[in-house]
Formats: sequence, structure tokens, C-alpha cells
Amino acid sequence: MPESEPILVYREDAIATIVLNRPERLNALNKAMWRRLGEVMRELSADEALRCIVVRGAGDKAFAAGADIAEFAKERADSRQAKPYGNLIHETMQALARCRHPTVAMIRGACVGGGLEIAAMCDLRVAGESSRFGAPIKNLGLVMAYAEMAPLVRLVGPAVALELLLEGRIVDAAEAKAIGLVSRVVPDDEVAREARATAERIADGAPLAARWHKKFARRLQDPAPLSAAELDECFDCFDSEDFRIGYAAFLAKQKPNFTGK
Repeated sequence: MPESEPILVYREDAIATIVLNRPERLNALNKAMWRRLGEVMRELSADEALRCIVVRGAGDKAFAAGADIAEFAKERADSRQAKPYGNLIHETMQALARCRHPTVAMIRGACVGGGLEIAAMCDLRVAGESSRFGAPIKNLGLVMAYAEMAPLVRLVGPAVALELLLEGRIVDAAEAKAIGLVSRVVPDDEVAREARATAERIADGAPLAARWHKKFARRLQDPAPLSAAELDECFDCFDSEDFRIGYAAFLAKQKPNFTGK
């Protein structure tokens, strides 16, 4: 894939890595990046052989430093322009949310605004000690729309989400870990290694179980009562080939080689 593409995708075995690729602008998100990220997420979600996706920014200075403000005059100058642009962002956010495979955000440097929104959509977030987080869009007179705010509220709760949005404060990695923004913090030079190790641990597990766990976790965020069919689905794993492989491997004290069936 040409290095000039706004989104790069690398594949190694059952793990894919998505790179937000504008290092010269600290990976600031523009329209082309939002569109392509959504396309890539939908393509990878449909890939049965895949078991985990790592999302990262190009270079080591930023995961993504928010929106490309220079694009506003042309693409988001008023509500008429902003609405279709926002719909594109929301479609991409839904593609991230609906991805069947576990996702890991590998974060170094700035993770701000839209970058924070993307990281919040991932299942796990591994951050370097010098990474920084926030959403200071109040300084632009802008709001974080419902679809973009929802994952942040689910992740840290409404009080902390409002603290970040109302104050516009940038927090360091230690505070981000304390308030639940990130899953773990490691030294900067170990971020890539830890993110990869995390993805490998996920990929070593039964892929059907990972997909069910993601589905169940999303469903539990809906206050509607679980149906009988939904409760019964929890036992479908016992009919899977992965269960038979895992059970036999456990008894034989061997590493299971799951098929995803």
C-alpha cells in the first residue's frame, strides 16, 4: 500500500494493524481519513480469518491530534456543510463499534478530540507514559455530537466526560489510567511491544468466544430486558468446534489451535 495513503493497513497472521497516516500533521483527521477508516473497518470486520485489529498513529508524536482545523473553511464552514461531514464521522464510528473482532488502540503522544473518540471506540487502549488525552473543542465553540460522545460517556461516565469537555483540560497518561480512559500505561519504548503482545494474547483465544463477548458487552449497555433467545445464545458456544478443540487441548495439556467454527 502506498505510504501516501491516509490510512495504511498491515497484516501479519491473524492480526491487522491500521495506521492513521498523516504524521506531518500529527495525524490530524480529515475527511479522506474518516472515509477510508470506515471502509477499512467494514472490510476487516468481514474477514473471517482475522482475530484482532491494532489501531495506531503514524510516527511516535501522536495517535491523532484531533480534527484538521485547516479543512473547516472548505468542508465544515456552517451547519449545512457540517451535517454530512458529521454523518460520515458517525458512520465510521459505527463501523468501529460494530467490528466483530477485538480492537486495541496503541497510543503514543497526543490522543485528542477525534483521536480520543477513535481510541474510546476500541476495546482496549495501551498508552505510553508521555501520551496526552483530551477534547478541548470548547475553545473552537464546538460540541461533541451524540454519536461521538456516547462511547466516551460509556467509557468514563458522564461526570468525567463532562469534566473533559467543560474544562477542555489535557490529562497525562497516569490520570487517563486513573479515570478509566486507558487500559494500561507502559514506558514509551514498550508501547508497540505491549500492544502487539496484547493482540497476540487475544488472537490465541477462541475467535468465536471473543466475538460473543464483544456482542454481549454491547448488549448489556442496553437497559432492555434480555430475551429468552438472547439468554440461550450464551450456550451456543458448547456446540462450536472451538469448544471441542479447546476442551481437548486442555485435557491434553496442549495449546489449542482454534478454527473459528
